[in-house]
Amino acid sequence: MSYRDLKSYQSATIIYDFTVEFCELYVKPDSTNQANRSNRMVDQMVQAARSGKQNIVEASTERTSSQLELKLLGVSRASFEELLHDYEDYLRQRKLPKWDMNAVQAKTVRALPYRTDWSYQSYQSYLPNAANAANAMLCLINQCNYLLDRQIKSLEARFEKEGGWSERMRHRRMEEKKRRMGGPASWVRDG
Repeated sequence: MSYRDLKSYQSATIIYDFTVEFCELYVKPDSTNQANRSNRMVDQMVQAARSGKQNIVEASTERTSSQLELKLLGVSRASFEELLHDYEDYLRQRKLPKWDMNAVQAKTVRALPYRTDWSYQSYQSYLPNAANAANAMLCLINQCNYLLDRQIKSLEARFEKEGGWSERMRHRRMEEKKRRMGGPASWVRDG
């Protein structure tokens, strides 16, 4: 399975694209005094969204060890958590409403990934209103974080059961030494 088939990656791509558009529309300075602060916020939000997506890609490369894969998925998860707080800050600082998790709007957004035609366009109707757009991303980021948590937990379980690349290579090395020396592996010192 390719990383492109993962719901976490598909969600991350939507989050990244949506965040770029959200920042272009709504994270603008109100005056020249706020230009630097606003530019930093745009940079932070876009980079957090990009980091979340790109770390899923990097974690999924064939040459990535299990330990590095777990680390990269953790970085992705942390980046999205940071972005989540940026959207919450945006709402709070502008005194805009944050949807309750049981609100009809939140349930509607959370149902989007289960549609067969789910894509970036599924979220476009939320962009014309800053509060709706930010809330929609809060929902999707939480869903993506949930998927990443499950992915990380699954990898940890597999790592505990099977070990990682280093452990498998050590085992192969010990087996090869055993074969060459004609005795049990316990006779051979690792090194």
